[in-house]
Amino acid sequence: MGQGFTTTARPNPHACRDASELIRRLSAAQEAADPAAARPPISESWRRSWHAGIDTAVSSAPLVYDRDTIADARVSHPLGRHLPMLRGLLRRVADETAHLMVITDGQGHALWTDGPRQVRYAAEQVGLNEGFCWSEGSVGTNGIGTALATGRPEYVYSAEHVARVLHRWSCAGAPVTDPDSGAVIGCIDVSATVDALHPATLSLVDAAAQLAEAHLEMEMRRRDETLRERGMRHLRALRGERGMLVTPTGRLLAGEPAEWRGLRLPAPAPGAHLLLPDGRQSIAEPVGELFLVRLPGPSGVPSGGSGSRPGAVRPLLTLSLLGTERPHARLDGRRLPLSLRHAEIVALLALHPRGLNADRLSLELYGDAGNPVTIRAEIHRLRAQLGELVQAKPYRLACEVDADFLAVRRLLDEGDVASAVRLYRGELLPRSDAPAIRIERDELAVRLRRQVLDHGGTESLWSYAQTEPGRDDIEVLQRLDSVLPPGDPRRVTVETRLDTPP
Repeated sequence: MGQGFTTTARPNPHACRDASELIRRLSAAQEAADPAAARPPISESWRRSWHAGIDTAVSSAPLVYDRDTIADARVSHPLGRHLPMLRGLLRRVADETAHLMVITDGQGHALWTDGPRQVRYAAEQVGLNEGFCWSEGSVGTNGIGTALATGRPEYVYSAEHVARVLHRWSCAGAPVTDPDSGAVIGCIDVSATVDALHPATLSLVDAAAQLAEAHLEMEMRRRDETLRERGMRHLRALRGERGMLVTPTGRLLAGEPAEWRGLRLPAPAPGAHLLLPDGRQSIAEPVGELFLVRLPGPSGVPSGGSGSRPGAVRPLLTLSLLGTERPHARLDGRRLPLSLRHAEIVALLALHPRGLNADRLSLELYGDAGNPVTIRAEIHRLRAQLGELVQAKPYRLACEVDADFLAVRRLLDEGDVASAVRLYRGELLPRSDAPAIRIERDELAVRLRRQVLDHGGTESLWSYAQTEPGRDDIEVLQRLDSVLPPGDPRRVTVETRLDTPP
């Protein structure tokens, strides 16, 4: 779908004057397992439903979220922010006395419903309310599940439903696609009894879905500008070498060649090979919330830069200190391994950009037993790697700094839990015993865990459970066990960990 309200012209799904005859014919076709009697989208849906083992006698959609857990499913869903807009649009056009609005996630789980009491009561008898699953694999052909299965707006009338209990209902649903990932993240549906829902409702839900996508795209563009501004210094640090900034979903934000912008690459992973549009491969380097991809030359290795340019761009030191036994830095893209002690020092100097004197740095590293003489010796050795970037009186870093742990802290400050947990690959310098590092490590870990539990939603909970601190976190695993729907393959992992003694 694109922006705006222009919808593709579609024939009226049901121009039949004798609705009872149509219903009789469709019911007979269902009983005979003869999809040829139905419209092509419905016949295809019937085949999928039968293949999934859906029985015509199914009495209701299955419950996947109870009242205590549906709030967790709603909290991080991107359509929640646009609920007032969608309600306002649909209420202005749909019949408020007869129609039920349903908004689901990408798996067909109903997260929000809105409609008059009498319609809600009738809908509850078949599970058409919050917490129930309306995928084709759960309840057969229906406006929500079929729209999610085909990726296009669908209208399902009466006996076109596989389940006989739904033959008194009609529904029109349109999928919503996330402009960032390209994945279908939900469905907007309007349902009513057979005689109350006109096929033209399909255009209404289609327009509502397009409007939701337009709002999501505006949000994405605003985020892109912020990320581009933060990430451009990594391109500048390449000193003329060609490279690109890529989002975690594979979108190209900036860099060369310009003709690749707007393309989508495979989602990058830290340190993994990434297939480029011209068939070559490169390495994706995490830089904060983005990835830096250097373009290889004809030989397959990164192209040489043009050297330092006049005027000069401040050097950029990128620190990777989260969840690793081997901390390292990149100075203008050149990888530098760091000893644990040197990693502790640069982390503390990154935390204190105005600098620390020898006494304070000694206290932060060693506690009361520290000695400024020891600090001076360590700084001397660190300068062998970083040169004049480490300055004295007070000790400070004379360069731009981009540290993974500082990026996580900033994202938590901004309330972007999903990005924070994606970037959090583990605790800050897990082997460090330096007093100030322990404080920062514990504070960051507690903040992230609390925000994941309070505001993270299912995907953030799952991402956190893949980190070392989250693997055996009973509260996180129990929350996941309660919010993951039946049939989700991740449930096996969660239940296995819960059943395994610590």
